[in-house]
This record gives sequence, structure tokens and C-alpha cells, in this order.
Amino acid sequence: MTQTKEQLRLPGQAAAPGGPLDLTGMYGMHWAFRRDLDRFVAAVAATPVADRATWQALQRRWDLFRRVLHDHHTGEDAGLWPALAAKADAAGRATLAAMEEEHHGIDPLLDAVAEGMARMAAAADADAWAALQVRVVAARERLHAHLAHEERDALELMQALLSPAEWHHIERTYFQQSKSPRQIAEVVGWALHDVPPGYLDRMLPAAHPLRIGWQLFLRRPFARRERAAFRHAP
Repeated sequence: MTQTKEQLRLPGQAAAPGGPLDLTGMYGMHWAFRRDLDRFVAAVAATPVADRATWQALQRRWDLFRRVLHDHHTGEDAGLWPALAAKADAAGRATLAAMEEEHHGIDPLLDAVAEGMARMAAAADADAWAALQVRVVAARERLHAHLAHEERDALELMQALLSPAEWHHIERTYFQQSKSPRQIAEVVGWALHDVPPGYLDRMLPAAHPLRIGWQLFLRRPFARRERAAFRHAP
């Protein structure tokens, strides 16, 4: 009998379909994407136009967010969706096609925010600031909708169609092995920042080497950079 895993439920999560796969890593990434977008919306609205040092910190932080999201979507498009499509029925394939199409629709919004961040980092520009506020809200709304759609429908397909061994292979091949140790450390520091109380041990057990490395070497430097970037955010 296939064992049903207890699924992680983080704040803001739309669904957690039951099944044999442990999708803790997926839900942790989704929570961090939502966290970032909410903070960027608040920071862009609150940061003074002339505070170039903070805009430069926000620009670097947006580059990190966009890079992590791009790598995550690339892993899904290259490995996860094709594996599911090979087993799915017509309705399932339509869901997967929608996932990939939503990824393509998100990319221009991320690029538009990056352009606005670059302008604000270069010079005080009230018009660019006003436009950036609209752009970052649009990016948040589009990505929030995509994450909810994925959690409700695409992850349900994962639970129905993949075995734990198949998911482990996909996760290792398309989401982990493509990263250098430095990139892995960067993602761990990013993902674990400000995890809500009570969830951290579930996301990464205290004895895990990455958790120890985060606690000793990654947590404080990342927190300092966060304070610099989001210093004006409420």
C-alpha cells in the first residue's frame, strides 16, 4: 500500500494535495517567493526616491529573487512537467501546458521590475518610482496566482502520477545537481530567512548539514543584507 505523506502547510499556501511524495522543498520555495514579493511591494512603496544606497541594495536583492525563481521554473519546465506529461491524460496535459505558459507570462514582468530597479539605483527618478510600484504589484499578483494554480492542480498531478523514487530523481537532476555549492548555499540562506516559528525543523531538520551551515555561516550575513534592502519597508 502506498503511504500518504503528511504535507507541509505554510502561510499563504493555496493547497497541499495528499499523496506519496514529500513536497516540503517545493512548498518552502513557494513560501519564500510569496514572502519576497510582499516585501518588495512594501519596500518599493516606502523607500525614498533619493535613497540610492537602498535602491542599489533592493536591485541586488531583486536579482537574487529573479535568479532563484528562474532556476526553479527552469527545473519544472525541463524535468518535472515533461515527466508528468508522459503519464497524464488530456486534462492533465492541459494543466501542464498552462503551467509553462504562465512561466513565460511571468518573465516579462520580472524583467520590467529589474529595469525599474536599475533606474532607481542609478538616479532619483519620481516617474520611474511610480511606474515601478505598478510593475512590482503586477508581478506579485501574477506570481501569486500561478503558485496557487500550481499548488491546487499541478502538485495534485505529481502526487497522482509520480512515485517517490521518480520525484527524487527529478528533484536531484533538475533542481539540485545543476547548482554549485555556492549556489546551494545562496538558496539555503534565502529560503530559510524568517521562516515562521514552528516550520523550520520541518523544512530542514536541525541535524542536517545545510541547516548547521546556515546557522553558523549564512543566517547572519543574509539578515544584514535584508535589513539594508528592506530598511524602509513597514
